Amino acid sequence: MTTVADLPSGGLSDTQRQIVELAREFAREHIEPHAAAWDRTKQFPRPTIDALGKLGFLGMTVAEAYDGMGLDTVTYLLALEEIAAADASIAVSLSIQNAIPATMLSRHGTDAQKQRWLKPLARGELLVGFALSEPDAGSDPAGMRAQAVRDGGGDGWVLNGMKAWATNGGTADLMMVMVRTDTPEERRGAKGISTFIVPTGTPGYRPGQPEDKMGLRASNTSTIALDDLRLPADALLGQEGMGLVYALEGLEAGRLGIATQAVGISRRAIDLTVAYTRERRQFEKPIQEFQAVQFKLADMVTRTAAARALTHLAAAAKDRGEDIRQLAAMEKLFASETAMWVTTQAVQLFGGYGYMRDFPVEKLFRDAKVTEIYEGTSEIQRIVIARGLTGR
Repeated sequence: MTTVADLPSGGLSDTQRQIVELAREFAREHIEPHAAAWDRTKQFPRPTIDALGKLGFLGMTVAEAYDGMGLDTVTYLLALEEIAAADASIAVSLSIQNAIPATMLSRHGTDAQKQRWLKPLARGELLVGFALSEPDAGSDPAGMRAQAVRDGGGDGWVLNGMKAWATNGGTADLMMVMVRTDTPEERRGAKGISTFIVPTGTPGYRPGQPEDKMGLRASNTSTIALDDLRLPADALLGQEGMGLVYALEGLEAGRLGIATQAVGISRRAIDLTVAYTRERRQFEKPIQEFQAVQFKLADMVTRTAAARALTHLAAAAKDRGEDIRQLAAMEKLFASETAMWVTTQAVQLFGGYGYMRDFPVEKLFRDAKVTEIYEGTSEIQRIVIARGLTGR
């Protein structure tokens, strides 16, 4: 029987097949059996993340020269989907690491920064997070208030302020943090923001308690207080005032990962629902034999295959060096809304059992929702797409 896992957007190379098989085997053995318990207890499974790092999955997109796997984007997404199908919480840590910090350091880090931070990141020795949003600056990151000023006693920086909804904020070893470097007297909007490389053991880095989220409960999300946090001059990434540009570049790559996370959630929901409707009997026959159920299943698998194909199309365009701003917004929008729709249908087809925490589709439903929100809401994606059409 063909399942959604057997429907990639094109034939796989030998290398891709090997990577996918490795990721699938790890996910089935080390992630899937524990995902429900991690969700219930809000447990961040750092040993599992570290094990993925030893296999190279925390440095999939980093060049081999910097100890990464040097994979093309499509292959990276194929592997990420296997992890997401087992547990989206684990997938988000892999997605963040491989997309945003890896992109920012690879493109804009000095050679010394790459040697010090990018290499151990790629080897899985460092877990890296990303802090852009603030309590009053979400979809409008240019409105952030966290501030960096020159250290009056040296050539470094002092950071103060609050960051919000930071993935791995309380568990990462290293954070890419965006703060203002313009002055309160002369604000320069988006051009007044810079990126800093912040080891989380630095005095003044204070993560809050993990947020009690609807879904992705095994993924650590927290506020971060920056309290007179002192950094050396070489903690500045790239050019001063270019931090938001670097962040948006990373988010563009990150949206590919979020879309793939959504595809993995949809795929898992379909596989569970197909199996359940085959076993569940009403009116003396399996409910899978009712046309109304068959139509739902057909739409679920079709939309998911289309979401995967669009995501891989964007990934291939990225590897060709093309501008994927509009395409990345399209695939993130479509895949995330597909995941929400597919998991809604899964809960419906499971009936009363779908509403119970003892059955896995309830978790998938909760995990799917955030894909429509983080790394750019669906509303923001529609704005990006429309601007691409109108030339604004």
